[in-house]
Amino acid sequence: MSSLQSNTMATAKLAQQIDKWTASGANQVETEINGLSLVRWASVTPPTSYTHNPSICLIAQGKKRVILGEESYVYDASHFLVSSVNLPIIANIMEATPESPYLGVVMELDLQVISELISESEDLFSNDQQTQKGIAVGLLSESLLDAFIRMLGLLDERDNVKILAPIIQREILYRLLTTEQGILLHQIVKAESRSYQISKAIEWLKSNFFKPFSVNELAAHSGMSVSAFYTHFRLVTAMTPLQFQKKLRLNEARRLMLTESLDATATAFKVGYESPSQFSREYRRFFGESPLKDIKILRETEQG
Repeated sequence: MSSLQSNTMATAKLAQQIDKWTASGANQVETEINGLSLVRWASVTPPTSYTHNPSICLIAQGKKRVILGEESYVYDASHFLVSSVNLPIIANIMEATPESPYLGVVMELDLQVISELISESEDLFSNDQQTQKGIAVGLLSESLLDAFIRMLGLLDERDNVKILAPIIQREILYRLLTTEQGILLHQIVKAESRSYQISKAIEWLKSNFFKPFSVNELAAHSGMSVSAFYTHFRLVTAMTPLQFQKKLRLNEARRLMLTESLDATATAFKVGYESPSQFSREYRRFFGESPLKDIKILRETEQG
């Protein structure tokens, strides 16, 4: 049997596993395995903005596009997407129908385990110091696909999840580190790398997006000069620190209005805007509609 045939059969098996656990029709299912979720969409989706956590994402059926800044990443059943830091992105499902729904699996990355693996096998992983983008698409290998199939198989063995799931997750992270995209993860846990320093700034921005900040102070917090910080921040995130903060604010504003029913004025102040009118202008520029109309459309979409 050829490698292509083997991968096709394995992908079909993964699709069956995801289909089984998402048959209720839920778009996202959190599994009993810590950090593992399954995704299902019966139709293509409009571009949606959200903050993407460090994770590896596989598709068993369908196609998805992720946009970071001005750069676009498309992946399908032959590829995986990996991200090493929290990033405000725009994404949409490109291929999905009721008969052939989009089926995906997402595993959050455990940076502590990644650090341990690198320490235990330092000579196996690239030591390239060139700053990498915080997200990448790679070709899915048979071994990585097989590990995910075995992990989803544990959902039928509930008594074994606690012991075996961490072992398979560790294997997945190891295999991911040995791919060309593994350099993202290698850099993000090495304290002397620029990517690691930028990740500290990203964590600060994520926790303090509602506060004004100085690039000088953020650079100092990261242990870098202002010019180096600005350059490497853009390399990792494909945007400036101010653009990054703005997207975090607007994503949170949308969530607050949608899930907590806050009005636009209260939301504007809560996410750090001094002027509701400025908030409305930037919201419309980012999401394409005013806050009131955008939330109304989202609620109507959820209901039907």
